[in-house]
Amino acid sequence: MTRLFNYHTHSFFSDGSAAPEEYVQEAIRQGFDDLGFSEHSVLPFENTFALKPGTEIAWASEINRLKAEYRNEINIFLALEADFVPDMCTGFAQLKHELNLDYVIGSVHLVRNGTDDRLWFIDGPRRETYDSGLNDIFAGDIKAGVTAYWHQINQMVEQETFDIVGHLDKIKMHNQGRLFDENAGWYTGLIDETLSLISEKNLIVEVNTRGIYKGRSSSLFPGEYILKQLSNKAIPVTLSSDAHQPGEISLWFNEAKEIMKDCGIKSCFYLDKKVWKEIAI
Repeated sequence: MTRLFNYHTHSFFSDGSAAPEEYVQEAIRQGFDDLGFSEHSVLPFENTFALKPGTEIAWASEINRLKAEYRNEINIFLALEADFVPDMCTGFAQLKHELNLDYVIGSVHLVRNGTDDRLWFIDGPRRETYDSGLNDIFAGDIKAGVTAYWHQINQMVEQETFDIVGHLDKIKMHNQGRLFDENAGWYTGLIDETLSLISEKNLIVEVNTRGIYKGRSSSLFPGEYILKQLSNKAIPVTLSSDAHQPGEISLWFNEAKEIMKDCGIKSCFYLDKKVWKEIAI
């Protein structure tokens, strides 16, 4: 793959560590063709990772300034990683329209139990947060919690308008073989149902390297079972690092490409102005 791109990047406007321009300068240093900024969308409750209410315009203005300033050196894109929380989040199409976004990544980090407003936070660095949320919100029933996660992704795919499915099997990150078997039929059955919906909607699935380079997962998001199914179903993919600091923008890309090829994936998709195009790995 001769083109270098990453469409999943977080700056200090959400939970990243540096100013957007630092990512741009590092991307240029590494020879990137494309860099997309995708802060976490605003959520209607206190949290430590999303854009703060009222900061969206300042963030979008800064990315658009960088687009113009560096237009002769790199293609910069304005996007959001939109969090899907049923009945709690702004519609993805509305976000895209209001901020004139180039694309939207749809992700699930907070899982509703379907009976009240409590949310299970499945992300973040602390396994204890995952475990305590599972116990408090799903009474420790891992199968119920995991099923709710996949069904919430299904709901997002069916209801929202977006481009890329972010870190599809993030639910496994804090499992690490402890609480459920990722090869069990009930689990792969949930995956297969979701992939069928993704295929119907012609969405792109992100291959996300962050779990591996942060030492939180032994496999990519998504893992090899899903990668093989993506190949079998001819579902398009793009490669990203989910960078939270400039030095992470291309971490584990070479290794990920080899795994993808071993799973039968021969190409990735990149954004050319407003059109997603295919390029061989």
